[in-house]
Formats: sequence, C-alpha cells, structure tokens
Amino acid sequence: MLELSSGQYFTVYNVLSFTIASMFGAFIFFLGARSQVGEKYRPALLISAVVVAIAGYHYFRIFDSWTHAYALADGGIYKATGAVFNDAYRYVDWLLTVPLLLIELVAVLALAKSDREGLFGKLAIAAFLMIALGYPGEIASDMTTRAIWGALSTVPFVYILYILWGKLGKAMDAQTPQVRVLLRNIRLLLIATWGFYPITYMLPMFGIPPQSSVVGIQVGYAISDVLAKAFYGVMIYWIARAKSEADGSLPAGSAH
Repeated sequence: MLELSSGQYFTVYNVLSFTIASMFGAFIFFLGARSQVGEKYRPALLISAVVVAIAGYHYFRIFDSWTHAYALADGGIYKATGAVFNDAYRYVDWLLTVPLLLIELVAVLALAKSDREGLFGKLAIAAFLMIALGYPGEIASDMTTRAIWGALSTVPFVYILYILWGKLGKAMDAQTPQVRVLLRNIRLLLIATWGFYPITYMLPMFGIPPQSSVVGIQVGYAISDVLAKAFYGVMIYWIARAKSEADGSLPAGSAH
C-alpha cells in the first residue's frame, strides 16, 4: 500500500460513496418501475434491481476496506495502516453481476424461444472466463503478467460484444422507430462502458506514478460500474416501457 495525499485518498473515498448511493438509489427505482411496464418485461427490471443491490453491497465492502487500509498521518498524508485493501470484492461482484447484466438485456428483448436457446449459457460462460482470467493480472506485481492475463481476458470480452452486437442488430429490425433508437443507444453504451474497463485495467502499464495508478483504477472501475449497471438499467427500463407501449401491454394508468 502506497502513501497517498489527502486529495488522492478522498477522491477515491468520495467516488466510492457516490457509487454506493447510485446503486441503492437505482435499486429503489427499478423496484418501483416494474409496475410501469408490461408483465413480460418485468423480469428484466427485477434483474436490474438485483444487479445494483449486489453491486451496492460489494461497494460498501470496498469502501469499508479502503477506510481501514489508510489512516491520516502527519503532514496530511494518508499512510497504510497494515490492513489489506481487499479489491477482490469487485471481482466477486463482477462474477455475479456481469452474467445477470447479459441476461437482463436478453430478457428485455423478449426474443423468441428459438433465439434464446443456448444464448444464456454461452454468455454466462464467456462472462465467467473474462473475469476469472482478468483477476490474476489485476493482482500481479509485474506488468508482463498483467498484460498476458489481460490479453487472455480480452478474448471472451470480444466474444460477448460480438454476440450481443449481432443479437441486438437482428432485434432492432423488428422494432418500432423509438425502440430502435433506444437499442442503438444501449449498444453504444455497451461499447463505451465495457471498453473503459480494459483501459482502466491497463493504467499501471502506462508508466504513470503508482499513487495515481491506484486512484485511477478505483475511480475508473467505479464510474464504469455506475454507467454499466445503474445507468444501463435505466436504459433497460426505457426499452421495456417503449416495447410495452408498442405492443399494448402498458399497465393502465401508467401512460404519460
């Protein structure tokens, strides 16, 4: 554990706090929003609620670990207390939430049974491999090992994006103009947010100071998780609502 300036310590502290609030706020929203969409789209919002609840719990544990890992010393410097900062909570979270995020998207698309068969299993296995292969590199002390495991993790990562891009492309053809716009936007969100994870992962390899690298990794992953879980879930809600309006399943009294 490195010595951090007050600004570096509190940057991570505040971003982790913001992430916890975002996740639990989104949890309340998704539970309430289920009654505003058609019945067949409600499982997607329930999954959204589960995803942010799991993430909120793990970020609470990360926040707690961070505050125990450092203590204020003379000169306004935060020094390591000897307690280990357990960043593995984030990987445990991803093992649970990333497959659910993929299922969430497939659920809101309400694909035909023939299109869904085997899709959940393929995506779940690829998600597990992506995260499991990335973790050894995350905790590695040398950049070569980090780069090797990062490259291996990228293979299932690209496979997931390829499958989702293709499935979303096919699903868009049969949707109303409003839903097509929303699906196009969520594809862009997937590329933007999921693409930011490997950039954050590679920060220590760019030759930046170790303290800045530690802060950058924590902030980068946290912001990415807010966008990829909470904001992604809000977009899932709007897709579900638009599809409910299009197929006439919007609950009575919930129309604008």
